[in-house]
Amino acid sequence: MQEQDPSSTFPTRSKPKKPMDMVVKLGLGVLVGCFALIWGGMFLTRPDRSIPPYSVGAQEEAVVAIHVPDDTSDEDIEKLIERFRKVGHEGRKFEPMKINPTTPDYPGDHYRRITIYIFSDNTWTEPVTLHKYLTGEDRGGFQRSLRGLYQLTESEEEGRIGPLPDGSETTAPQADVRQLFKGPLSRPSAPPVGSIPAP
Repeated sequence: MQEQDPSSTFPTRSKPKKPMDMVVKLGLGVLVGCFALIWGGMFLTRPDRSIPPYSVGAQEEAVVAIHVPDDTSDEDIEKLIERFRKVGHEGRKFEPMKINPTTPDYPGDHYRRITIYIFSDNTWTEPVTLHKYLTGEDRGGFQRSLRGLYQLTESEEEGRIGPLPDGSETTAPQADVRQLFKGPLSRPSAPPVGSIPAP
């Protein structure tokens, strides 16, 4: 007599799959939704990689001291200055650039004048240091440590790379100083005070 394999004589029945419980479906939906929301938020608030990272260290009226990382190249600082220039030409809206209004008393134009000093050493971006520079207490170290400058007035602008010359160095040009632009604005970016548009 031959023995038969029990598995061949009795057909195996597969258990029907139970549908997922509603609570499990809801939990998975919430989990996937949260990940999508977090990813979307991170994508929409991602930093601008076309300019170097920077932080506003101190601001006193129309003067702003900005800190960039130590390894920031002059080319990256030039890109940052050009971005400030672009913002100055396109309506002077420096709020997205993390700068508080410099002339809040002018209605409609809160950035009538602005001077931005760029440093790679955050010591020079402290409020006390900026105040000492503006009051004339400590000018030499501040000017020598400068990496870049952007200045905007009602009618002129200036951008430069490198330290500011002090009194002893004004006659000899410095090798590490480069003037990017200086002169009158190519087109008016601030409306004249008290001007009334023609009908």
